Amino acid sequence: MQRAALFRGGDAQMAAGDLGELLVPYMPTIRGPKACNSWDCSLCPFCPVQFLACCDCLCHSLQDSEGGLYVCMNTFLGFGREHIERHYRKTGQCVYLHLTRRLVEKVPGASGGALPKRRNAKLFLDLEINSDLNSDDFEYEDEAKLVIFPDHYEISLPNIEELPALVTIACDALLSAKSPYRKQEPDSWEEELQASKHAKTLVQLDNGVRIPPSGWKCSKCDLRENLWLNLTDGSVLCGKWFFDGSGGNGHAVEHYKDTGYPLAVKLGTITPDGADVYSFDEEEPVLDPHIAKHLAHFGIDMLQMQVTDNGLRDNDIKPRVSEWEVIQEAGVKLKPMYGPGYTGMKNLGNSCYLNAVMQAIFSIPEFQRAYVGNLPRIFDYSPLDPTQDFNTQMAKLGHGLLSGQYSKPPMKSELIEQVMKEEHKPQHNGISPRMFKAFISKGHPEFSSNRQQDAQEFFLHLINLVERNPVGSENPSDVFRFLVEERTQCCQSRKVRYTERVDYIMQLPVAMEAATNKDELIAYELKRREAEAARRPLPELVRAKIPFSACLQAFSEPSNVEDFWSSALQAKSAGVKTSRFASFPEYLVVQIKKFTFGLDWIPKKLDVSIDMPDFLDISHLRARGLQPGEEELPDIAPPIVIPDDPKALDIDESSVMQLAEMGFPLEACRKAVYYTGNLGAEVAFNWIIAHMEEPDFAEPLVIPAFGEVASSGAAALGAVGLDNQPPEEMVAIIISMGFQRNLAIQALKATNNNLERALEWIFSHPDPEEESDPALDMMDMENNANANILAETGSEGPRIKDGPGRYELFGFISHMGTSTMSGHYVCHLRKEGRWVIYNDLRVCASERPPKDLGYIYFYHRIPS
Repeated sequence: MQRAALFRGGDAQMAAGDLGELLVPYMPTIRGPKACNSWDCSLCPFCPVQFLACCDCLCHSLQDSEGGLYVCMNTFLGFGREHIERHYRKTGQCVYLHLTRRLVEKVPGASGGALPKRRNAKLFLDLEINSDLNSDDFEYEDEAKLVIFPDHYEISLPNIEELPALVTIACDALLSAKSPYRKQEPDSWEEELQASKHAKTLVQLDNGVRIPPSGWKCSKCDLRENLWLNLTDGSVLCGKWFFDGSGGNGHAVEHYKDTGYPLAVKLGTITPDGADVYSFDEEEPVLDPHIAKHLAHFGIDMLQMQVTDNGLRDNDIKPRVSEWEVIQEAGVKLKPMYGPGYTGMKNLGNSCYLNAVMQAIFSIPEFQRAYVGNLPRIFDYSPLDPTQDFNTQMAKLGHGLLSGQYSKPPMKSELIEQVMKEEHKPQHNGISPRMFKAFISKGHPEFSSNRQQDAQEFFLHLINLVERNPVGSENPSDVFRFLVEERTQCCQSRKVRYTERVDYIMQLPVAMEAATNKDELIAYELKRREAEAARRPLPELVRAKIPFSACLQAFSEPSNVEDFWSSALQAKSAGVKTSRFASFPEYLVVQIKKFTFGLDWIPKKLDVSIDMPDFLDISHLRARGLQPGEEELPDIAPPIVIPDDPKALDIDESSVMQLAEMGFPLEACRKAVYYTGNLGAEVAFNWIIAHMEEPDFAEPLVIPAFGEVASSGAAALGAVGLDNQPPEEMVAIIISMGFQRNLAIQALKATNNNLERALEWIFSHPDPEEESDPALDMMDMENNANANILAETGSEGPRIKDGPGRYELFGFISHMGTSTMSGHYVCHLRKEGRWVIYNDLRVCASERPPKDLGYIYFYHRIPS
């Protein structure tokens, strides 16, 4: 007979039949295993309590697991103790599976280091490894119960004979379920790797194998790259593509299957500081504390090795070593920071771009108030499935970062014994943004992958979602919003046109020609080439030093407008464009355009040092509008030219490259330029923002023949619906230029949804008298959720917070690596008068913040 006890105290004995009768009223709400397998119960949608699918080791804890996790037996959503009552009140669901874990002292004589066997072998609380605890003395004990609300009846499990079969099957399915967030993909960051269980006892064969310093080749094929050295027998074999993305025939894996030799090191990654080691048995990258000894067995001296591939110096990797060291402040003992606002975030495998951006976002008071300040209201009004609600997930993440609950100092050794005699409450530092990343990246071809991404592109993606999901009366993203005035001048007629558009980031070009150490750069390049030819160690890196003032000057200078059509000449002519700030935002985000494309279209990164100022004054970049003596270009539409073969239509490659340099996929950039009629990078950028969540966003451009049915992307170019309602994407593009919504719709209707003609129509009809259509307004309200990030539904124009153009630096995001598709991001923020580095889970006081090597900078306005 099992015991059923009141959760709030008291005891009661119930017969087996009574247990069944107790559950009878709730049987219709308990779902079976098929439903369970499609849900995830390992994360609380409101708080960062987490369970993991793992049972054979002491795992890294990300959250405070006190109180355990309650799993709804109907939706299979997991809830922390503080949120379970809210879910019960909202849904009326009464039956939950309660999972808990506690630390206990091992029984004398128990097998050393082994965790106790448990029925729920795949699902349990993710607990932190505490260096003060000896795993040989303590072990974890897991417990599962059914809890029935509102009386909090508890039924201990297992109870196979006494519970209805459906309940037993559902519980068993839950306890053996594997979280969909737990994918066996290697984390990208070495700090999160764990020591291999094979490292200490690895057997190495005395077969006389010696590995030369160069000239490696797979022993089973002709591949000379992506080669792995088996640390047991010294075999050199090729890997598979998923090891590092470079491709192979999988001979290293086949060798493991044939021999069982578990560890291999990637040739070309061995340095005096370590090497990339993979465990075939554990199916993940690992650390080998004895790597120097294991390599010496095959004649490899780590102290003489450098990062190479096939024995040749890698020009992209070696020069970056100092960049990694400087940005992470390597070699300096950094003091860990704890408390509210000093919480780290786990790297989920190339998710450092997300971590860095979200740390910066939630350091801004407007975002703190919008999501954390409104947390009770957001949670109370969240939908029945809060995992699919943007505001709930933002509030959850913000609370995790700012509450301080998940950033506590480690336990002192002298308190261990006292704590163990009472109740062990482990200190869990850092949060895991698994649920947040799964939701925010859903449907996005890039962010939903496990590949590295561009932090700037993710920032814009986040702003897009903030705009689409309003919270409260104010939109926190308004603090980044500003108006850009663009002045376009016909070089022949000297006439001008002024337009405005909305933007969120100031993109600053890198003025390489203004480097102050050109002589040193030339000398370094000569020495580098000589060293490569002679296969000698490369000289110490010399990085280009660029004055910030030169970059600011390059931003303000006129740029040529390709394929400019002059309405004054009614013909194509040379044109120039200058950009100025029509308004200054509350928070200025500055992106250094370090990423570009080579002649071979391979993305590369400019390795530069820019003296970014702590205090920035851009007041001189304030827009002035039409000046005395300037004559505006006539409002005349260019002639409509329908090509005989649309597939031969030229695409403005300069606009394509400009967009690609922002980090967007190349094919998406080509489609954006094509579907917006070659109107320039700015208009194409708006198309990208509106379509970046579509499944075929990055698919190659397919241009339909004239007369064929256009795709959804082509609709943005002017496809006409049966009711002649303009496509929302086109409306949003025009609104982003500063025009009212009704005017945009009216212009598109008048020009048969031709974007280029609609713009000319607007210029020739500055004061339309047509009144708003109520039916159209209702349709606009219904489609508002799908509106572009730049769309403005109000009649007062774009929402801006204008003010002085004087700013102070408070944060920056740095990138280490050769391109946006690889590398690592960290974030530095100035808090409480000091700089702090946020490197995934590590949060420390910064001693030497590398402000000259940043990629994205965050400034706040200085009050006048």
